[in-house]
Amino acid sequence: MDKQEQALGLLEAAVTSMGGAMRTGQQEMVKHVVSALEDEKHLLVQAGTGTGKSMGYLIPALAHAQTSAKPVIVSTATLALQSQIVGRDVPRLLESLKGKLSRPMDVALLKGRSNYLCQYKLGGGYPDDEGTLFSMDEQAVPAGTTYSPLASEVMKLREWAEETETGDRDELVPGVSDKAWKQVSVSAMECLGSQKCPMADECFSEMARARAAESDVVITNHALLAVSAFEGLSVLPDFEVAIIDEAHELQDRVTSSVSGALSSRMVLTAAGGAKRHCGVNVDEMVKAANRLEKALTGVPTGLLEQGLREDMGIALNDIVEQARLALALSKPEANAPADGGRQTARSQLQAVMDDAIRMLECEERREVLYTTRPREFVEGRGYVEADETQPATLNVAPLSVAGKLREGLFDGRTVILTSATLAIGSQFDSVAGSLGLMGAGAPSWTGVDVGSPFDYPKQGILYVAKHLPKPGRQLAAETLDEIEDLIKSSGGGALALFTSKRSAEEAASILRERLDVEILCQGEASMKSLVEQFSSERDTCLFGTMTLWQGVDVPGDSCRLVIIDKIPFPRPDDPISKARSEDVAKHGGNGFMQVAATHAAIRLAQGAGRLIRSVGDKGVVAILDSRMATARYGSFLKATLPPMWPTVDKKVISGVLKRLNPGE
Repeated sequence: MDKQEQALGLLEAAVTSMGGAMRTGQQEMVKHVVSALEDEKHLLVQAGTGTGKSMGYLIPALAHAQTSAKPVIVSTATLALQSQIVGRDVPRLLESLKGKLSRPMDVALLKGRSNYLCQYKLGGGYPDDEGTLFSMDEQAVPAGTTYSPLASEVMKLREWAEETETGDRDELVPGVSDKAWKQVSVSAMECLGSQKCPMADECFSEMARARAAESDVVITNHALLAVSAFEGLSVLPDFEVAIIDEAHELQDRVTSSVSGALSSRMVLTAAGGAKRHCGVNVDEMVKAANRLEKALTGVPTGLLEQGLREDMGIALNDIVEQARLALALSKPEANAPADGGRQTARSQLQAVMDDAIRMLECEERREVLYTTRPREFVEGRGYVEADETQPATLNVAPLSVAGKLREGLFDGRTVILTSATLAIGSQFDSVAGSLGLMGAGAPSWTGVDVGSPFDYPKQGILYVAKHLPKPGRQLAAETLDEIEDLIKSSGGGALALFTSKRSAEEAASILRERLDVEILCQGEASMKSLVEQFSSERDTCLFGTMTLWQGVDVPGDSCRLVIIDKIPFPRPDDPISKARSEDVAKHGGNGFMQVAATHAAIRLAQGAGRLIRSVGDKGVVAILDSRMATARYGSFLKATLPPMWPTVDKKVISGVLKRLNPGE
């Protein structure tokens, strides 16, 4: 029996055991993945909603791992999908394949170090922001004592630490705040390392890594994959095969993971730690931080198109010099006992120095420099624009991740990339190029679309509101009226996706006064509880932003209308998109189409894909951006969308939505 037949046999056994039916697209996906693994050739596979994508790659992964000495890596963009694969998909699949595999298979979950509780920090081995947190002992605290919310959360963490077997933050339900979690976790740089930490034998992160090294399949995320590819660190076990789910997110997730930031406050924090925990004189470092603050005051937020100004360069050089000196002076003696405070201080100094060097060398490294300022959240107004009079934070990010991914991920391995949205029309070149699979010296690859089991022209209608004015930064009154009319016709059951948090909140606030249906809005409760309520209540509506564009799976009547307020182009002031567009144009390409329009097309397809989630679903996707019908790039954007029946006739849509309204 050849490997394709074997994998298809496993698929049939699994589907039969679960009471399902074989799907053509899923079978095609299994065959293509098996062939790619056998031929050691990279594969981009687009698998539409309803294909059963995770089983389409997990079965070939398990079949391959049976005879491989190294684990197969499966990477996702989101923790939600990671949890779904580990908590639901894999256990069900292994149960259904009992007796069908040549041996029992081990599947492990691996996250970044800061996702695991640190036993040494919990025991007081590191300094903390509130000195009494770790000294609390139940016998020493008088009865009736009221703790601060943070202290109460840490007490809860101490109790959980006694019973947890993994130390994984996501297993703590209900969870705790980020601030509380920081009291019991460390970053990779803060970690003392398994050679020096006195509690290395009880380290949850090291145990997770050890389990991963012995496993057949390791489920991880794009952030860890980025660290492995870019920095060459052995954060993952040695592997020859990687399967990247949610691959349309890989470029952005990798870019985010390997970006750096530096502000005067960060330098002062590093200086304070060096003085407090290492006894280093940091007067000159404080002066360098002040010079950086002065240099970054009055600098407009956004891309530094001319690169570093002279005063910025002087400040950064001073910071590098002082951080290097402080690191030399704070080096522990060879046989010194473990010291969490010293390690934290030195990790901060190292981070400050590394980022400052990157910024000084950004031109040679082909990196982008830009400034940011935090936006402030104001009750009743949402996020307001940043105060331009405040000192900025300086940021550095790679102009392209293609070269590093080619060297650190694709070279010498077989990589399967999959998503419901990888191709523009039938072409995979855009995504392939952004990941290092195009151009001189690129490895060979195959792109395949296995389709979807849904009959989109009969199940869905694509409505473009051609009569509306071109959208601006603010939500137009006409757009609000259109949303109101659509929801009145459908009787609710609408998922409204907005390109900004402010627009989602404003629309929810105004339309609650005008409509009789309940409107939920992202940010008012946890995402999980909002989606559960939306799914369980037929006429409730859910308004939100990018998280909902990709993270909602609600089959049935509860989601019969998907509204998209406007084409999800990158923000005009997004410095990385702007720099990438300019770079494409500089090399003779069309920067707008290759960067902004491609980004929008994939996001739009993700959003529209929220509508039809099962073979029985019917509904309308309404795009309230007239440019979809009038702009030259409209057809390019439509090419990524599911092939629904198109119309610009509002009367037709009103009639359809009324017929779909179960209450009519």
